[in-house]
Amino acid sequence: MKRNSQLAQLLQNTPGLMPAIKIGDLISGTVIQKAAKSVYFDLGSFGTGIVYGAEFSAANDIIKTLKTSDRASVKIVDLDNDQGFIELSLAAAGQQKAWQDIKELKDGAASIKVKIEAANSGGLIAQVNDLQAFIPVSQLSTDHYPRVDDGDRSKILEELKKLVGEELEVKVIDVNPRAKKLILSEKEVASDNIKELVNKYKTGDIVDGIISGVADFGAFMRFADNPDIEGLIHISELEHKLIENPKEVVKVDDAVKAKIIEIKDGRVWLSLKALKSDPWETVEEKYKTGEEIIGKINRFNPFGAFVSLDPDIQGLIHVSEFGSVEEMKNQIAEGNFYKFTIEAVKPQEKRIILKLKSDK
Repeated sequence: MKRNSQLAQLLQNTPGLMPAIKIGDLISGTVIQKAAKSVYFDLGSFGTGIVYGAEFSAANDIIKTLKTSDRASVKIVDLDNDQGFIELSLAAAGQQKAWQDIKELKDGAASIKVKIEAANSGGLIAQVNDLQAFIPVSQLSTDHYPRVDDGDRSKILEELKKLVGEELEVKVIDVNPRAKKLILSEKEVASDNIKELVNKYKTGDIVDGIISGVADFGAFMRFADNPDIEGLIHISELEHKLIENPKEVVKVDDAVKAKIIEIKDGRVWLSLKALKSDPWETVEEKYKTGEEIIGKINRFNPFGAFVSLDPDIQGLIHVSEFGSVEEMKNQIAEGNFYKFTIEAVKPQEKRIILKLKSDK
């Protein structure tokens, strides 16, 4: 046991004898002496502090820059070491101060510029206050989002690598010093920049635009009258029928009209199908329960097969009609035409239930 540990405990807990400090606190000190393997700090009413041993080695680069009378942030390691000094850490203090500064950036919602140092398939890596920071793909602006058709991670990485060396304006959105987690967002800055531009539009407006990108989940459209605004048309808002790939409907540089269906936090969601007549509104006039019809197997999924009845309407034959997916694929094949009986027409659910007609 250290000789003065009980005294330190008494001083810390007794009002009036010593200001309340504790191990782990970050305080400011003035350099009063530099020795070969130690540095002494005047800590004011707290007394004298020392950086030595492993802490001296860890802070060697910092110590080289310090001169007598310089002030520096130090972290309390021990309230009373074997020499009777308050033991300090410069390296830990520097890191803790860096985390505190970053937290203030987050709380103040200020934007900063960072240089991209590396990339992986999940996002970009940068440095803030000598701490490693991460920008997830989901937090990139639409200009830098990797628009890879099939979601191939290697292709995403190739697109992200193009940003290494670039300077991006970002905001701090998540700070966790204990987990050494620092998350940045470029999208938040972009959203702030276009919020005022978006204010002139409202839900329900019909706008002209150009398809600026196509991804597996939908398409991006830049407004013709304001190219700084880019909205998203989700795959479900491209057509009334189910589609597998947005490229079935649109391609880059297509001129389109779209309806604004939501505006939130500077982001705009659009719909193409909202401007198209819904074939399901008149489906009961065209297809009747019990009717026999010819359809083409469009594609399989775990619960059955979609059947194209015309360019706009698909029916569904459930896997239970066959007993298993394997048996279903034995009896019917994608791209082939078969005779079906309509078992139910459900326009509200946008479903037509089919049964394979037996040749017997």
